[in-house]
Amino acid sequence: MNTINVDLHCDLLYYLLDPKALIDDKEIGCSLPYLTEGNVKLQVMAIYAGTGEGSTRYGITQSEIFSNLIKNDHFFLFNNENYKTSENRNRVGVIASIENGSAFCDENESLDSGFKNLEKIIQNTQKVLYIGITHHTENRFGGGNNAKAGLKDDGKVLIDYIADRKIAIDLAHTSDQLAHDIFNYIDQRGYSIPILASHSNYRSVYKNNRNLPDELAKEVIHRKGLIGLNFIKDYVDIHHPERFYEHIQYGLDLGGEDSMAYGADYFYWKNHPDTSRHPFFFPEHSNASRYPAINKEIEERFSRELVEKISHKNALKFIENIYK
Repeated sequence: MNTINVDLHCDLLYYLLDPKALIDDKEIGCSLPYLTEGNVKLQVMAIYAGTGEGSTRYGITQSEIFSNLIKNDHFFLFNNENYKTSENRNRVGVIASIENGSAFCDENESLDSGFKNLEKIIQNTQKVLYIGITHHTENRFGGGNNAKAGLKDDGKVLIDYIADRKIAIDLAHTSDQLAHDIFNYIDQRGYSIPILASHSNYRSVYKNNRNLPDELAKEVIHRKGLIGLNFIKDYVDIHHPERFYEHIQYGLDLGGEDSMAYGADYFYWKNHPDTSRHPFFFPEHSNASRYPAINKEIEERFSRELVEKISHKNALKFIENIYK
């Protein structure tokens, strides 16, 4: 059986900011040939910008790239029904997401201006599945995964703004304090905002700030959210690729059978200045064509049912619940 696959996070749009970059360039693990070979029927495309001057330009430009991407014969704007049609049998479905609120609102502009930028991004992409309000560092909304700050006043206004917009909040790059504050603020306000960690593993299996501590993982699971398994070595185990399956077992131990998905986090890493981290992915996880082999390994170690859930069923159910 040729299992379909859904991936919650990649950085192809950021790569395509380079005018020389191509969608079929095999230098990046989420290029079109790899997605096709891996039978990826939905690839969530992150719109990423680092916090700093001019960040919104990168966000809006990537939304324009996405708008052009869904006009390409090889892609289509995904929904829960159209991926099954004969027209889309050999095409890759895509939905946009936002990685870092700085992509639509930099540190110095007004929130009103930032929300206009956000509306422009939504207009260009037609749909934003989730927003991660921070990245590695602190910004006006809160603390990133390498910071200590929690939810700031602007972050509360942002949550208020998206509360009824059918947009999920992503915890993949929050500080622990920010994640706790997001949960508390949502509950205080009575919001029913979906929550996920689109590309994070489990800190108890491998210690890294980007991986979820038990209490946050349990809370995501309790809220029927998603935890997207990240393929980057730094979040699996820098030396042992097989520990990827320990993350899966740990997710099961926490009660997350219906919350696990793929969040591979493919990006172009070969120009990354920290060459000690090269390559960023183990060969077993190096590009989207590896999904069938990973699925086979999960089936052998666990069950066929779990393959179906992790590869696509959990993610599709989460998305269906957002848009119903």
